[in-house]
Amino acid sequence: MLGVAAVTFTSILWGTTGTAASFAPAVGPLAIGAAALGIGGILQGVIAIPSLISQRELLRTNWKTVVLGALAVGLYPLAFYSSMRLAGVAVGSVISLATAPLFSGMLERIIERRPLSRTWMLAAALGILGSVLLCVSDLTSGAHNAHNAHSAGSAVIPGILLALVAGATYASYSWAVKHLLTKGLPRPAAMGSVFALGGVLLMPVLFLTGGPILASRNSLLVAAYMALIPMFLGYLLFGYGLARLEASTATTITQLEPAVASVLAVLVVGERLPILGWVGVSLFAVVLILVMRSSSTQRMPS
Repeated sequence: MLGVAAVTFTSILWGTTGTAASFAPAVGPLAIGAAALGIGGILQGVIAIPSLISQRELLRTNWKTVVLGALAVGLYPLAFYSSMRLAGVAVGSVISLATAPLFSGMLERIIERRPLSRTWMLAAALGILGSVLLCVSDLTSGAHNAHNAHSAGSAVIPGILLALVAGATYASYSWAVKHLLTKGLPRPAAMGSVFALGGVLLMPVLFLTGGPILASRNSLLVAAYMALIPMFLGYLLFGYGLARLEASTATTITQLEPAVASVLAVLVVGERLPILGWVGVSLFAVVLILVMRSSSTQRMPS
C-alpha cells in the first residue's frame, strides 16, 4: 500500500510539469527537459554516493543495464517536453504516460520472456486507438495550447511520435531500475546510478540550449521547481514505490499523471480538448483498468 501511495503522489507531482513549463515559454523544450531531469538526476546520484561506492562491484557487473537506463533517462525528457510543445500539454502527456505500461509489458515479454496476455493485447489496441483519436481531434479542431498557438496542425503528428518515444524510454528506465533491484542492488544505488549518469548525459544539452533559463527570474524559478520537486523529490518517491511494485504496475499507476496534466492544461493553461479528444482520453482510462488487471495477476520477479 505504501508503494502504491508513493507512486500515486509522484504522479500528481509529475502532472504539474507540463503546466509549469508553459509559464516559461521562452525556454525551449530541450532546455527545460535537460534542466529538470538532468539536475534532478545528478542530485539523485549525489545523495546516493555512499551506496554507489559500496555497491561498485555489483554495479560494474550490471553495467549494461545501468547504461540502458541512463540512455533512456537522457532521451525521455527531451522527447516528453518536445511532444508537449508540439502537440499540447494534454495530448503530449496523455500519450507519453498512457503508453508507458504497454511498452513495459513489451519489455517484459522480449527480455524476460513473459507471455503477453489477451488483456495486454486489448489494452495495446485501445491505447493505439486513443492516440489516433487525440491526434485527429487536435488536427481537425485547430485547437492549440496558448504558448504554441502559432503552430500548424501538422506539428501535432511529430508531437505524438515524440510522445511515443517518451513512453518507450520511460518504460525502459523504469524496467532498468527494477532489474537492478532484482539483482540485489539497494534502491539508492539503483536509482542513483541510472539517474546520475542520465543527468550527466543531459548536461551538454543544457549547456547548449539553457541560456534562456537564466534570462528571466520566472524561467529560473520554473526550472528550479521542476528540477527539485517533480524530478528530485518525485523520483525519490518513485524509487521507493518501484522497490515494492512491478515496473509495469508502477508505470500503470503513473497514468494518473496525464489526468492531472489534462485538467491543469484546460483550467490553467487554457487549452481546449474537443469531444473526440476526450473520447481518446477515456480509452486510456480503460487501458489503465486493463493493464492494472493484467499486472495484478503477475508475480514479482525473483
